[in-house]
Amino acid sequence: MHSLASRLRRLPPSCGPVRLIGVDGHAGSGKSTFAGQLADALGGAPVLHLDDIASHAELFGWTGRLLDEVIAPLGRGETAHYAPYDWHARRFGPPRPLPPAPVILLEGVGAGRRALRPYLAQLLWMELPREESWARGRSRDGVEQREFWDGWVVAERRHFAEDPSRPFADLLVRQCQEGYKTTPGPAGAVGPDRNVTHSDGPTSMC
Repeated sequence: MHSLASRLRRLPPSCGPVRLIGVDGHAGSGKSTFAGQLADALGGAPVLHLDDIASHAELFGWTGRLLDEVIAPLGRGETAHYAPYDWHARRFGPPRPLPPAPVILLEGVGAGRRALRPYLAQLLWMELPREESWARGRSRDGVEQREFWDGWVVAERRHFAEDPSRPFADLLVRQCQEGYKTTPGPAGAVGPDRNVTHSDGPTSMC
């Protein structure tokens, strides 16, 4: 994981002074867990979860707000402010600051969408088939979220059909028994396959 973090730190800034790294993939593919571990390897890099930007009314229609509230101020080297959405109360909370940092992770379904790619220093895609990802997500969220997941699957299918992310990924990320393995994505041409682990030591291949 630390070797990947080092590689990301060396990228040129992509959004003002920020290296904005997109972590995309199907719902349930492990984006949040991976982004959290990568943030730790980056020394506590901020993580902006797109679950905080989306809402019941706008599962994927949040591009304008993200560009206005986050991308534009970061591009000017200013602190961004966004109101995180409470999925249980179904309302947005008080604004939360997001100061510019050397690396910021943008994590969530749609992080690699067309409108955001010009601002990304690199796009990472969690390589897990959608049906397996969705099964994991449904199991995680339980029966009480069954109706939401039924609607989500339809919306996600439509989103990626109209605005796919994976073809533009620089790296594909696969979870292994220990750590993660990264391989060049469709848009990447970065060296041989390698493993990314907590210690960067040897680990089993996926």
